[in-house]
Amino acid sequence: MQQMKKEEIERIGVRNTLLENHGNPPPQDINQNQAKGEAIDSGSALQMFLNRIPINSIPGLRNSPVLELKTQDCLRDAIWLLHQKNVFGAPIADEELGSDAIARFSNRYIGFLDFATMVLWCLKEIEASKLKNVDDSEVGVNGFFSIFYENPQIAQTKVGELAKSFLWDPFFPVKLDETLFHILLLISKHPVQVVPVIEPPNTQVMGFITQNAVIQLLLQSSGLEWFDSIADQPLSAFRFANEGKAIHVYGDQSLAEALGILLENQVGAVAVVNRESNTVVGFMSRHDLHALLDDEHLFHKRKELTMEEFIHSETGKAVADPTIERDLGALLSAGTLRLRNNFLPRMDTPVTSKKTDTLKRAMQQVAETKSNFCFLVDESHQLVGMLTLRDIITQFAPPSIDSNINGGGFFESALEQTGCHMENGTMVCDH
Repeated sequence: MQQMKKEEIERIGVRNTLLENHGNPPPQDINQNQAKGEAIDSGSALQMFLNRIPINSIPGLRNSPVLELKTQDCLRDAIWLLHQKNVFGAPIADEELGSDAIARFSNRYIGFLDFATMVLWCLKEIEASKLKNVDDSEVGVNGFFSIFYENPQIAQTKVGELAKSFLWDPFFPVKLDETLFHILLLISKHPVQVVPVIEPPNTQVMGFITQNAVIQLLLQSSGLEWFDSIADQPLSAFRFANEGKAIHVYGDQSLAEALGILLENQVGAVAVVNRESNTVVGFMSRHDLHALLDDEHLFHKRKELTMEEFIHSETGKAVADPTIERDLGALLSAGTLRLRNNFLPRMDTPVTSKKTDTLKRAMQQVAETKSNFCFLVDESHQLVGMLTLRDIITQFAPPSIDSNINGGGFFESALEQTGCHMENGTMVCDH
């Protein structure tokens, strides 16, 4: 473990922009060690530094009200609501529980559900149950919502029932007086897309902190020894959980096939590969599924439309320019999670890294493009792996730290109902 130099400790007090803006004093532990002339290992310095950044210092948390889904909402209405409100995902509230349950738990939310999960689940149910895939012309309705007219059992499925298929993300809320270190532990220890921020006393969700926000904040420490000792290493020096799990489809495969692969493998994105050259030419992520509802033609022709054609369908969307200065609050977090985001990379411009690139360079790439992943490629631009934001964040979570964070709230009740429980900070299925 590398040791922090005295000058590096001194720089901690002035390096991070967020801390400067809020005037937080230097950590007492670091000051005491500095006065004694003692060195601090990089793991301890990391924890002390991140514990200095309170969640309430992150801009943008109160930008707009948070949309909620309820357990009794039917799937058709939930998908329609998120699509119309341009929201990628929402916390699930259970207002059917009585006052005793409300008194028992710290909040009324039992999970987080995203738009893409609901859309993919509907498509899977049609295929798995051999349900009728209605011809749009027969009912006079085009696009995705036509499937609900001949398949009312799908349309009327309650959001709460999706817990039986474990489609919800765990709900691990944090309070404003907690720190970025707490956020980092949650994301590195649990498979969560976002961390909701709640505000006492009514425990209402006021905003979200995304994985990309954590990457942005970590990059504020570039130049400090404890950060650079990790981030300046090449990607080949790390062992990433998803490194060898890059899922791909060929450009001549259909959009319907790619949707099935995306759902079957439970991944955030699939690479689109040219069959002749085996090079990465594009991608489709869960964030791109709104296109199936935005453009009726895309959904209606999904079994004939090739992925090569689909990834080039965003002709009206300009390629994001990483040199453009953007508002920090908009980059880090938002009251609602946007379903359509012009800052995200186009499907025909995938974010890629090579194993010779440093971790810091990969972090800068995903931060600049607001991407949730990057594909690992070789010198010939052929696919060799995938790097997720969680893979990156985990590298900054000290392995000696044992997270005893449990779900709490209604999440524990939901787990009991679906045959699961929390064990040592991890969700365990009992059947």
